[in-house]
Amino acid sequence: MIKRKQRIPMRDLSTMPAEERQNVEKNAMNGQIFNIFKVMAHHPQLVKRWTPFAGHVLGKQTLSFRDRELLILRIGWLNQAEYEFAQHELIAKRGGVGGGDAARALSDADIARIKEGPKAIGWSGHERALIQAADDLYESSVISDATWATLAKTCSTEQLMDVVFTIGQYNMVSWALNSFGVPLDDFLPGAKL
Repeated sequence: MIKRKQRIPMRDLSTMPAEERQNVEKNAMNGQIFNIFKVMAHHPQLVKRWTPFAGHVLGKQTLSFRDRELLILRIGWLNQAEYEFAQHELIAKRGGVGGGDAARALSDADIARIKEGPKAIGWSGHERALIQAADDLYESSVISDATWATLAKTCSTEQLMDVVFTIGQYNMVSWALNSFGVPLDDFLPGAKL
């Protein structure tokens, strides 16, 4: 993974007007505000408008937990977005809320295959097509006809749309994280303490 230089410091939230601070604090998880939001706090109006969309992609879309995390991790890896990959590797290994296939956690072997890409041995046809969709969009800004046809066998129209928007959202986030140089949160492997 490529190490990035921090270009935008984390903002001291206590210096923000109450309404703007609350928009940032709405993104806290278990009482913790992640470094991405401490950096994004420099642009409170962007945070206010971006987070509803990000919230849809992260928690309200039609893809299963596993499918979503495969897409996020692959586009994060392709962009060499250390922060994104570290955050979502942790999320993916923990699994989602509930049980069954929709919330299946990713294994260390899954994470290793994500780094290898769609040709790695061990993917189902559906998973291979998801990984390929991320590669297609990263490389040529369109999902190929062959990848689309494979995904269309197992995905609804809404799910196909969520595939594109998940990859797009996390591609954009990866660009921001890399360009801003957001440091890893203290609890992530590889963080500087």
